[in-house]
Amino acid sequence: MTPAEINKKFTALQERLAKEFDTETPDIKVILFLIGVQELGQGPQKFSKRQKEELMHIATCRLFSEMGFYELEGLDQDGWPHWKLVKAIPAYTLLEQEMIIKSLIVGYFEAL
Repeated sequence: MTPAEINKKFTALQERLAKEFDTETPDIKVILFLIGVQELGQGPQKFSKRQKEELMHIATCRLFSEMGFYELEGLDQDGWPHWKLVKAIPAYTLLEQEMIIKSLIVGYFEAL
C-alpha cells in the first residue's frame, strides 16, 4: 500500500472505532490499547497506568510479529502474553515508523 492508501484506510478505521465506541476519534495509542485488550483476551476491565502501558506493548509486539520481529513466548500465570524479540528492528525514520504501525493496525483490524 502507498502512504496515501494507508492513511485513507487508517482514517476510515479511526472513524469506525469512534462510531462503534461512541467516542472521539482514537489516536494510535488508543488503538494500540484496544489491540492489547483484545490480545489479552480477558474482556474490558479497569487497568492501572502500568497495565495500560503493558497492553500497548503487547499490541506493538503482536503487530510487529507479523513482520517477524517478535515471537510469542507464552502466557504468564495471570494470562498475560509475553513476547521475545527474534530479529532486530531496523532504525526506521519517524515517518516510516508511523506508516508501518498504521499499516499493521489496518491489517490487524481487516483480519478480525
